[in-house]
Order: sequence, then C-alpha cells, then structure tokens
Amino acid sequence: MLMRDHSFLSNFKNVLIYEKFSDFCAINLSTKLKKNLKAMSILSLTFHTPADLVASWDEYIKTDLENMVENLMDVEKYILSEVESDMISEGKNTNLLLIFDDIEKRQEFIDIEFKNITERIEAKFGQEVMIFETFLNQKKNRF
Repeated sequence: MLMRDHSFLSNFKNVLIYEKFSDFCAINLSTKLKKNLKAMSILSLTFHTPADLVASWDEYIKTDLENMVENLMDVEKYILSEVESDMISEGKNTNLLLIFDDIEKRQEFIDIEFKNITERIEAKFGQEVMIFETFLNQKKNRF
C-alpha cells in the first residue's frame, strides 16, 4: 500500500512538472507571437478584372501570379483570394493579402516588387486590370 502511494506521488510530481513546463512553453510562445504581431505590416492588393478578361486573368493567376508571389523574398505570409461580393456586378476581383515583418519591408516591396508586378500585369492586360493597394496598419489584433 505504501509503495502505491509513493508511486502516486511520484507520478503526481511528474504531472505538475510537465504542466509547469507546458505553461512556460505556452507563455513563451504567446510572448513571441505577440512581439511578431506588433511588428507585422500588411498590404492588401485588389485586382479588378473586367468580365471579358476573367478567363485570361484566371489563367494568369495560375501560371504567373502564384509563382511571382511564391518567390517574393520579404513576404512573410500571404493569402490569395477571390473576392465574393454582392457589390461586384461586372467582372471579378482578386485579393492578395501580403504580410511583412515590418513597415520597412512593406515599403521596399512597394518601391521595387509592386512596380515589377504592375508592369507585368500591364504588359499582359494593358490598363484593363485595375490594381488597388491598401495599407493595413494594425491597431489591435486577436491572433
């Protein structure tokens, strides 16, 4: 009987140590995540394509745009999406949400890479595909 109690206490100690270690890891991870989110900078690019070019634009996304985005050095993460909205009655909108480590990297992207992307799209579609850039400056988050 005494042996069982000792075994129980030993296991209980191990569980407590594990829980404290888990709490430490969770707190440490949470702190790192919060620091990263404070510095995070976001750029939203919306591409408006007229109805008569939607098929060509969809092909362009698959063959060119996805590859360009994958090869961007300073982009930490991105989301490429089709915009679904009742407000769009003609054509199609595509959104590219780019997440950077900081505002400086976002600005470097605008100065260099955004110009390259714009030039490539204009070479293929002329002025038909309109590009709207929106700078998102974080006020608060709950990631």
